[in-house]
Amino acid sequence: MRPETEKELAEAILGANGALAIRGGGTRAIGTAEGEPLETGGLSGITLYEPGALTLVAGAGTPLAEVEAALDAENQRLAFEVPDMRGLLGTQGDSTLGGIVAANASGPRRIAAGACRDFLLGVRFVDGAGTVVSNGGRVMKNVTGYDLVKLMAGSHGTLGVLTEVSFKVLPKPEAAATLVLHGLPEVEAVAAMATALGAPYDVTGAAHDPAAQRTCLRIEGFARSVAYRLAQLKALFPGREITEETDPGAVAALWAGVRDVVPLQGRAGDVWRISCKPSDAPGLAETLEAEAVLYDWGGGLVWALLPEGTEVRSRLGGVAGHATRVRGTGSAPAFHPDPAPVAALAEGLRRRFDPRGVLNPGLMA
Repeated sequence: MRPETEKELAEAILGANGALAIRGGGTRAIGTAEGEPLETGGLSGITLYEPGALTLVAGAGTPLAEVEAALDAENQRLAFEVPDMRGLLGTQGDSTLGGIVAANASGPRRIAAGACRDFLLGVRFVDGAGTVVSNGGRVMKNVTGYDLVKLMAGSHGTLGVLTEVSFKVLPKPEAAATLVLHGLPEVEAVAAMATALGAPYDVTGAAHDPAAQRTCLRIEGFARSVAYRLAQLKALFPGREITEETDPGAVAALWAGVRDVVPLQGRAGDVWRISCKPSDAPGLAETLEAEAVLYDWGGGLVWALLPEGTEVRSRLGGVAGHATRVRGTGSAPAFHPDPAPVAALAEGLRRRFDPRGVLNPGLMA
């Protein structure tokens, strides 16, 4: 099914006799949902864009490329640096705004700017009973009623099917630069990233690629400010082998590689996404005996490549981590199981918003 209007979508959900597998662009699906495919691509188009108000409203099926083109024409951007998962997952198609929100997809800039949900102003969606729900608005301080806007971000289509989303957008920075430290062991690399993030220089990206022995620190803003902060940041690491990258295209390409997890692309095996304390990250990677890893968010996010069927959660030991299988197989659920009290709350929400259990059933259970 591919409804072209919100009304058609509500009728399709209300009339469903069984499970529905919700699909946006199909580029970033985690796990598999059984059921009749329900595509949101027909709910497309930018309905409001006010550059002066830094506000954009669009249908959930709107391709990301269309939104980025409109923003680029006004020298603006989505702040949360949307990852392109097609190379990692081997998927095709076009990423859509609804899918981005449903996955709360957020890239390296999250450590400084926040996640997708932090820039989401409002949503419209159809719940499992076929009811159209609207929440939020076009300003950041809209606090009327329950905050369903944040609830929908990261719900992966299990609470409702998004029809429209509104975002706060931001101006593009005048300049960007990356300080690259070479040859650091993983423990030292995480410590260096912590030092940079704790310094008053507004680092907007901190990543480490062990295979390349490269630790990258990004600064963005006005050109003179970037040059000053880059010099100050470099002074924090005397005696280290350091290079600087200031070419805009090269800086963008470097961070696109981090954002899209390029070091793990084209390699067989399961891919896991693990959130943990940065100080735990090097030991965790060693414990997992991963074939390859990539550290993002200063070490708070570990991308790990492991042999097919590896169960990561049993290997976490005493490390407080949150592991999601992004690609691969296995008997364990793709999403990290919640503690019992949280799981009870989540199940209660699913029953409230999808009483018949037709929206991506079992996907996040």
